[in-house]
This record gives sequence, C-alpha cells and structure tokens, in this order.
Amino acid sequence: MSILEVKNLSHGFGDRTIFEDVNFRLLKGEHIGFVGANGEGKSTFMSIITGTLTPDEGKVIWSKQHRVGYMDQHAVLGQGKTTREALSDAFKYLFDVEAQISDLYLKMGDMDPDTMNAALEEVGELQEELDTSDFYLIDSKVEEAARGLGLTDLLDKDVSELSGGQRTKILLGKLLLEKPDILLLDEPTNYLDEEHIFWLKNYLQNYKNAFILISHDVPFMDSVVTVIYHVHGLGLTRYSMGYAEFERVFEEKKVQLEALHNAQVAEAEKLKDFIARKKANLATSGQAKAREKKLAKMEIVDTISEKPKPHFEFKSSRKSSRLVFEAKELIIGYPATGPLSSVINLKVESGDKIAFVGSNGIGKSTLLKSLMGLIPSLNGEVKKGEFQHIAYFEQEVKEPSTKNVLDDLWDEYPSWNQAELRGALARVGLTSKQIESRVHVLSGGEQSKLRFAKLMNTESNILILDEPTNHLDVDAKYELQRAIKEYAGTVLMISHEPEFYEDCTDLVINCEEWTTKVI
Repeated sequence: MSILEVKNLSHGFGDRTIFEDVNFRLLKGEHIGFVGANGEGKSTFMSIITGTLTPDEGKVIWSKQHRVGYMDQHAVLGQGKTTREALSDAFKYLFDVEAQISDLYLKMGDMDPDTMNAALEEVGELQEELDTSDFYLIDSKVEEAARGLGLTDLLDKDVSELSGGQRTKILLGKLLLEKPDILLLDEPTNYLDEEHIFWLKNYLQNYKNAFILISHDVPFMDSVVTVIYHVHGLGLTRYSMGYAEFERVFEEKKVQLEALHNAQVAEAEKLKDFIARKKANLATSGQAKAREKKLAKMEIVDTISEKPKPHFEFKSSRKSSRLVFEAKELIIGYPATGPLSSVINLKVESGDKIAFVGSNGIGKSTLLKSLMGLIPSLNGEVKKGEFQHIAYFEQEVKEPSTKNVLDDLWDEYPSWNQAELRGALARVGLTSKQIESRVHVLSGGEQSKLRFAKLMNTESNILILDEPTNHLDVDAKYELQRAIKEYAGTVLMISHEPEFYEDCTDLVINCEEWTTKVI
C-alpha cells in the first residue's frame, strides 16, 4: 500500500532545472535513503512533498489519515521558547483537541437539547483521544525524552542560547515524542555527537513505520535503510537494497552503460564510413541506403554523467613558530553562565593535527575560540606563537547572502577577474548553474563548498575547522580528508565522524575529560 505517490514531477529555480518528469512511491513501513551529490535536489524534494514548495508540474498524493514528522536540515527554533516548550510542541495536536473541548463547553449554554447531546458525544470522543494519548502525562514524557538526549539541564533555557547540536537534539526529541506515521529526516546526524548518532541509529533500525532519510554519513545510512532512491541527472532511480549494495550495483551499471555506449559509437562510425564509401557507387548504393536506415534508427545510450568532483587544496603561508598555542590553567566559559571546563593545560606545536571530540554543548567550540582569542577565558592564560595565519571554518554562520555566488566570492577577492573566480568555484565542485545562483537558495553542502573556496584561497599556516563535514557529500568529504592530510600547517578540528578524523589527524582529545557539564 502506497503512503505517498509522486507523479510526473518537474521543478526548477529560474533557468536551473532540478527535476524533470520524476515518479516516486513510499510504501508502508519502508525505510528509504535519498542519496546523491550536493545540489541534486534532495532537500528540494522534501520541501515539495511536505507542501512547503509547490512543484512546477506534477502531483503529490498522500494517503488519508497520516501524520508526518519532518526534521529539516535548515529547521529553526524560535527565540523566546524554552527547550521544554519546544519539546512539548510535539503534542500540539493534543493541545488543539483540549482547546476544541473547551470551545464546545463554552458554546453549550446557547445550544438546544439535540445540539447539546451531539456536542456532549463529541466531547466524549475528544476526551477519549486525550486519555488514550496520555495527554496528562506530557510533562513526564518530555522529561524522559530530555534525559535520553542529554537535555535535562537545558529544559528551562531559551533555545536561542543553545549550540547547533543541542538544537538538533531538541528537534529529534520532538519527533520521537510525536511518534508520526512517516518520518522525514534531512541530515539528522549533523551536529550530533557519536553517542546520539548511535542512539538515533538504534531508534531508526527499530522504527516500525516508514521514513525517508537524507544523509551523507555512509555508515549511518547503510545501517538503517533498505531502499535507496538515487537523485541524479534530473531524475530519481529506485534500488530495493541497502546503500553498500546500491554503490556496487551503480558502479556496475556505469561500467556497462559506458561499454555499450562506446560499442554503439564505434558501430555508428563504421556505418558512416561504409555509407561514405559506397553511396556514390551504383552497384553498392542499395547497401549504403540500407545502412543509412539502420543508422537513422540507432539510439545511442547515454552514459551516466558524473557531477564535477571537488578538489581541495589549502594555500600555505610562511611557517609559524614552533609553539602555536599553549593553554596554562585555562578555564573556559562565559561570565553569564559560568565555566564549561575544569582546568585545561594544552600545548599545540607547529604541524600538529588534532581532533577534539566529545558530546555537544561541553565547550569544544568555546575552547577553539578561546585559543584564538575570539572570546576571553574565565581563568588562566593562552600563549600564542608568532607568525600565525589562521583559516577558520566556523560551525554556524550568519544568514547566507542574497547575492549570487560569484559576487559573494568577489567580495572576498576584489582583485580577481571573473575567470579566476569561476575557476576557484569550479575547483570546489560547483557547477556553472550553481555559480550563477543566489547563495541563499543553495543547499547546505553547496554553501559549505563556497565557504571552502574562500578558505582555500587564503594563505594560512593554521587550519581551525569546527564540524567541517556537516552537509558535505561523500566525494567532498573524501577530498577534504585528503587535503587535510597533505596540508603542511597545523590543524585543530572538531568532528563527530570517526571515519573522517581518525585518518587525517595525529591526536584525538576527548573533551569530556575536562568538561563540567553533565553529559
């Protein structure tokens, strides 16, 4: 039974086509993974099926009586709402039922007996829905979910004060409390620490209802999905298998199509050569005409075109002094909220490549900012070496620009000509269409590639990367990993992906050893 059907969908932005005559179906209980390169349209598809975006053509048909839970990679939690209130929003439909009951009671004074009886019957049905849904246990359910996600200490904090990872946990907790019929998850592991990625993996493996998942975390994706939809070349292709098997089948398909394409091209060239040689000769003109008919009917299959692969290379400046950072008796935090750490003693020397790991909200980003001098420490000192040229990839940035990509980079490098700008953007894997698009309409991965284009072309001897792989597709992650390994300078990195940081750093520091936060 289909829960969702998409028929003959076409959509684009301006002159950039994203989908063309796409069909899709979601069956009851299916666990679907959406895969494809950055910018292929995965998040756009999610926006279309949730109704937040209207397609240019085609139909989106949902089955009746379904509740959808959607976690968007760009989801925002509004200021002025506490964590407790944000989690309680999961039960909005029950609060609406309670309001409906109150409204009926208010109107009963003006009802005739028959209308009153009908209203009382409706109230009884609505009350039964509240009782069976444990409406009067909402507070304890919220607190239980908060404990499971490590949010207990944050229940009364304004969500605007929380880190990206903590806000992501709230969105996940809200979905868990909603228990929807269909889950739509757009990059849910971004900003999550390893412990809660493991929790989410177990949750999805045991989830009895259907879900659609977008993720560039390959091990995570492969552990939870049973059907793959590949978003590629304006279309969708369904594979009834897990991710690892899909990769093998897709590579075989590429090789087979290329071999067939080459054989057909070679055959066409032979036919053209025969026609050219025999057409003018009266004795062989009939054979030439037969070959012309065969050539006219021949349909040469297309190969599977590859998206441009990024090439990352960080420009090096002169070498820094041997000492880069030395923290002595350092305590990090903020005056308004107090310390995030016990005493930290840390020495970073030129050429070190260090990964800082641990749960969200314990102060990893604060430590990096304290070392750079962007925020003052609460106690202790940070000694900085000489000749420092820092390239800093921040985890969270301000609202994306409304300028087009080319102009946005031009602001960073005003002396460059257009060819240099386009070359820099092409090297990080952005296409001509993406380069001409507005920054704010790009996917999260495309925006990250633009940020890397700026970072790569700034000479540095210290790279500071705060969650650099969030939103990046698989090819970009591998390329970034390679570039970090080859970088001659110092690297300080925060990451929750062991598959990424273990291969490109020399030292892993678990920040949970000095945090004062309850994990």
